[in-house]
Amino acid sequence: MLYHIYETQRSLMEPFTDFAQAAAKLFSNPMSPFSESPLAQRMSAGYELLYRLGKDYEKPAFEIHSVDVDGVGVAVHERIEMDKPFCELRRFKRFSDDTATLTKLKTQPVVLIVAPLSGHYATLLRDTVRTMLKDHKVYITDWKNARLVPLADGEFHLDDYVNYVQEFIRHLQGIYGNCHVISVCQPTVPVLAAVSLMASRGETTPLTMTMMGGPIDARKSPTSVNNLATNRSFEWFENNVIYRVPENFPGAGRRVYPGFLQYTGFVAMNPDRHASSHYDYFKDLIKGDDASVEAHRKFYDEYNAVLDMDADYYLETIQTVFQDYKLVHGTWDVRSPDGKIERVRPQDITTTALFTVEGELDDISGSGQTEAAHDLCSGIVRKEQRHLEAKGAGHYGIFSGRRWREVVYPQVRAFILEHEKPQAKIAAPVTETPDDNPPQRTAAAAATKAVAPVPKAAAKPLVKPVATAAVKTPVKAAAKTPTKPTAKSPAAVATRWVAPAPAATTSKPTGAAAPADVSVATPAKATVTAAASARTRRNAVRKA
Repeated sequence: MLYHIYETQRSLMEPFTDFAQAAAKLFSNPMSPFSESPLAQRMSAGYELLYRLGKDYEKPAFEIHSVDVDGVGVAVHERIEMDKPFCELRRFKRFSDDTATLTKLKTQPVVLIVAPLSGHYATLLRDTVRTMLKDHKVYITDWKNARLVPLADGEFHLDDYVNYVQEFIRHLQGIYGNCHVISVCQPTVPVLAAVSLMASRGETTPLTMTMMGGPIDARKSPTSVNNLATNRSFEWFENNVIYRVPENFPGAGRRVYPGFLQYTGFVAMNPDRHASSHYDYFKDLIKGDDASVEAHRKFYDEYNAVLDMDADYYLETIQTVFQDYKLVHGTWDVRSPDGKIERVRPQDITTTALFTVEGELDDISGSGQTEAAHDLCSGIVRKEQRHLEAKGAGHYGIFSGRRWREVVYPQVRAFILEHEKPQAKIAAPVTETPDDNPPQRTAAAAATKAVAPVPKAAAKPLVKPVATAAVKTPVKAAAKTPTKPTAKSPAAVATRWVAPAPAATTSKPTGAAAPADVSVATPAKATVTAAASARTRRNAVRKA
């Protein structure tokens, strides 16, 4: 019922909000006679503040259209890579007509940024994305507002969040061979669970996990967020903060934790700070300080835009992370998409490096909560683990703003680069992602068709290069040879990607090399033998 009352109030206030916006322009426009009155600036500032306090804040756009890479402007195109009922996987693809820059972009690490589903939209990480685009291929999870998801799309649980993350990781691994994962705040817990389950099954896990300001162990240095979750029972949350979406939205009838309640909670944590910020905004409008005014608008356009969360996901997160501490106690079971129940075991992770980041002044995830991941991931050797406490940084400072760009990001970038490996499918994107490079894909297809009908004279020279590639790179190079006959520098791939081949492989190639050798070498040998027999018979006839 509260949700319906709120929407009714917002609808009634909307005309007055529009009037406040018009009045603010009326007193500030130099062409208006009202702007000449003695109190024009104060009247305009007052109406502008009223408009900002009463307006409805929609989902902001990322608005990242270009980035600077080593002094070269690179265009950025944002697109949806995968569309799930409750989340979109977005890619920020970069374009450049500078050959050297383009070559550099193609070899940079692939990073999946898992944005929080805790009230704000993924655009809160705009600065994170923009900074990382200079040195990485960037993908991000863009969670949808639950009130816009029809009931026909089903419910959304914490298990579904974990399964989404695994699916996105596998998607990037299928294109590039592997990827790096960065989780900010709330998703550190489901991301750790997702990678743990992949490790327990024997799947390939990401090269690195970077966890920033998340409640891995919410028992350490509890904050006001932790205290609220622990001092209230599960039933209290279910009865007091869960409401059904009104009829005027696509998700009508869905049980959600409404965004306006979350926003009220955010403001209640620091009411004095927000009040002084709005008062400073009023004074800046009077003084005509356009830079400060615009900075305020940008921050609150993002901060005031909130989304509804599905009730099942929210309640399960409260119980699993903040009340029962199932991750640290080793009692968390996750249901896979096929219905199988699996236990989350972070100690099974062995091949993924771990980097945790905390802010010294973080008032949402207390000191030590994120660092606790190192104790849980006991299977990762110590030299592959790293921790950073950003001095003077609050919760938002570790992923946005000056401290993020100057203190945190350089270490994150170095950590990822240190553990980066040659992309196993560096030539595969022409077939995996059709819109990446159409000209190259067409040329590759034409080359394949041209080589297929091998002339008799050309059959024999083709045998030796294939066999040589199979010896030097028994798995990677040989697997790639059938799809791209003109493989380049297979030995360079073997140097860092694949372990040295056993001595036995020199006489008996393994993996995909054997079929390749048979399919090419057998016709060539038969053709040469037949030709030799014909010449012998002709010589015999001449001699006779």
